Amino acid sequence: MQTPKETVPTSLLTLTLGVVVTLFSLWFGQNHGLMPEAVSEQAPLVDRFFNLMMTIATALFLVVEGAILFAVIRFRRKPGDETDAPPIHGNLPLEVFWTAIPAVIVIGLGLYSVEVYGEMGGFENSGGGMMMSHSGHPTHAIRSADQPSALMGSAIAAPLAMTAPDLESAADPLLVDKGNVQPDVPNPKYGFGAAPDAMGKPADLVVDVLGLQYAWIFTYPDSGVVSGELHIPIGRSVQLRINAQDVIHSFWVPQFRLKQDALPGQPSQLQFVATQLGDYPIVCAELCGAYHGSMRSRVIVHSEDEFDTWLQSQIAQRAEATPTVALSATATRDTDLLAAYAQDLGVTPAVLNQLPH
Repeated sequence: MQTPKETVPTSLLTLTLGVVVTLFSLWFGQNHGLMPEAVSEQAPLVDRFFNLMMTIATALFLVVEGAILFAVIRFRRKPGDETDAPPIHGNLPLEVFWTAIPAVIVIGLGLYSVEVYGEMGGFENSGGGMMMSHSGHPTHAIRSADQPSALMGSAIAAPLAMTAPDLESAADPLLVDKGNVQPDVPNPKYGFGAAPDAMGKPADLVVDVLGLQYAWIFTYPDSGVVSGELHIPIGRSVQLRINAQDVIHSFWVPQFRLKQDALPGQPSQLQFVATQLGDYPIVCAELCGAYHGSMRSRVIVHSEDEFDTWLQSQIAQRAEATPTVALSATATRDTDLLAAYAQDLGVTPAVLNQLPH
């Protein structure tokens, strides 16, 4: 009499496969290497959330793809077998199972994302309290409809007919409001503010950020310094008050794990603390026009001494600068007009050459 062939119980195989898939997913979720270096206090919060999603996604991928491969091999048509496969009707327990598991995952991730959002200050944008603010950047934009030489798509345009004070204002868009600071203007209501443990404490450094086609302009309201690059000290709380002059832009620093849209007429903010010295790219993450790809800048994280040195050097340069700028009567292009101010604004020749002629 032939004895039945001994096989490994299905339940034991399933348990073993489940343990292997779980361990591999946990390992890969923490070691995928897809994220750039994290250099802000807020970055680990985003990384933990992303790693959890990567762990779940890896497990689901292995289970689904493994099931497909198993079915393809195990239930493949045998040679010479021309019969139909047995009909399969609905399986209610299985349908409940594969509906309930994704629902639990989605609800769990949603709750966790809200927790991360709150820890990053997403619910408390006014953490710095009532701040001083320049009034109405959008309404004081350099380019306006009644300025004949203003061109769509220009970063900055300086009409020849402008007076000396006008020229000074045109060279520095945020000088328009200089000396006209209005108190008691509330912080932007959108964006990430102070973390819960920093609530009620004003930021150590406030920087106004203006997005325009196709550059970022950074103004330090306490000193009046204007730059085309963002300079900040390490370990200090920095608040960016973000505005857009023309169209929707999006301020994104991947290494900080922070991104915030810049909307015309809708001020927003980002508050963060940099944790590592270095030079990191600033990218516009919103398609904002024909030269969107060139709208890039840098955030440079200094030590405190280096930052003070840089700030003082910028203040000294401004003090030495000529208050009025003579423009050649033959300089009829916006790029020629802007060239006189490009160095102070940190705008590169490459950006100038991309302006419409």
